[in-house]
Amino acid sequence: MRAALALLLLLATAHAAHRGRAYVREKVCHEYRMLGKENFRTLTIIANSRKYSNGTFEEIGHLVREIVSLAETCCADGADPSCYDAGSTALSVKSCSADSPFPAHPGTAECCTHEGLERKLCLAALRHPPQPLPQYLQPSDKELCQAFRQDPREFADRFLYEYSSSYSQAPLPVLLGSTRTFLSMVSTCCISPAPTACFLKEKLERRTLSLLTLTSNRICSRFSAYGKDKVSFSYLASLAQKVPTASFEDLLPLAEDGAEVSSQCCDSVAEDCMQKKLLEHTAKVCTALSARDERFANCCKGKNLMENHFCILALPPAPAPKLPEAPEPTNKELCGKEGALHATRFLFEVARRHPSLPDAVLAKLYDSSGKLRGECCSTKDPSACLDSKRKRMETELPPLLEKASQLCGQYNKLPFLEFKKRLRDSLTQTEPEASPAQLERLLEQRVSFASTCCLPDASPLLCASKV
Repeated sequence: MRAALALLLLLATAHAAHRGRAYVREKVCHEYRMLGKENFRTLTIIANSRKYSNGTFEEIGHLVREIVSLAETCCADGADPSCYDAGSTALSVKSCSADSPFPAHPGTAECCTHEGLERKLCLAALRHPPQPLPQYLQPSDKELCQAFRQDPREFADRFLYEYSSSYSQAPLPVLLGSTRTFLSMVSTCCISPAPTACFLKEKLERRTLSLLTLTSNRICSRFSAYGKDKVSFSYLASLAQKVPTASFEDLLPLAEDGAEVSSQCCDSVAEDCMQKKLLEHTAKVCTALSARDERFANCCKGKNLMENHFCILALPPAPAPKLPEAPEPTNKELCGKEGALHATRFLFEVARRHPSLPDAVLAKLYDSSGKLRGECCSTKDPSACLDSKRKRMETELPPLLEKASQLCGQYNKLPFLEFKKRLRDSLTQTEPEASPAQLERLLEQRVSFASTCCLPDASPLLCASKV
């Protein structure tokens, strides 16, 4: 079974209050006439490559041809008003056929149990989960120009597909700007008498936009996986590890502001939302933390705020300060009106005392904290429930935190082979009864976790199952 995006991106689904057939046709035809056929086609490639990021180039190509053909035929002057409805219905029927050439999606079968407009809207709402990590690798300048000269249109289509599916979580306006300037660079430099100098100049001019694409894809991937509240906590924990001398009251507003950027801009079609809001947020972080931490001050010296933001993201955790044991919230506080805030404050204290603790473990603790309050605070005796859970946590949590901190601390400090050797030696001592095969399996499991989840830009999607 194959799925199709029967209607273009947000054009059919953004305004849920008016999802009638005439409205859908009116929106698509307005976009088609406003953009022109080629720009409409470009947007369709980007939109579908984002939505179906696991689809093949050929599958996306089939889908794009159908959508553009439908718009071209049914948006022409004098076209029968029923043309678009009939064409999109035929497209949804094709999506539901066993030999459909469109991108595969496991939700197709469910959509195909519906009829008419309901089926079309169901198919339009399908999308693949994002790729855990960007896959696009930019070829050399020489390879770019060889492919461009061979077939400029095929080159542009394939680039749009590969780049958009790889950075599928970057906001649509960011992707549009990034792909447009890249293709402009290639078409300009590949006919230039001095291609090397041309590419160097153009890449420097594209640097801010390239960083914005990379950063916004990362930000919005995390937002997609976590949601607003958990993103706010994740960012709070990261700041706590980088500036452990800062207080909860200093950092919480910055974390909430960062989460607000994700919330407002990841799904926005406003042209400059992400860039404008992210730069405003970076200025707030620099104002709040430059005087407190020399590393932040160095990152904030630059005139390019996008580069400053990228510098802050790349800062490693600071050494753990000497702090007394973190005070735990009382049962009454946990089940009170501000229970979530008290739990977040405690996890903030855990993060600043364990700078090497990876986001994946902290996110798991955040989930467990919410689950704990959900299970206990609604019972007849919340205190008894929380006390019993607390005893188990006091036994199990410290060794877990220590193990994860040590693993990621060593992974980030040591060369890979040295890290693996020390880990093997450690496992040999702590698991003396394990067979060589069991030891090797344990080793590979821990190495896989460290190499995937100990990095600051680790994918939440990849790491959730590894904790």
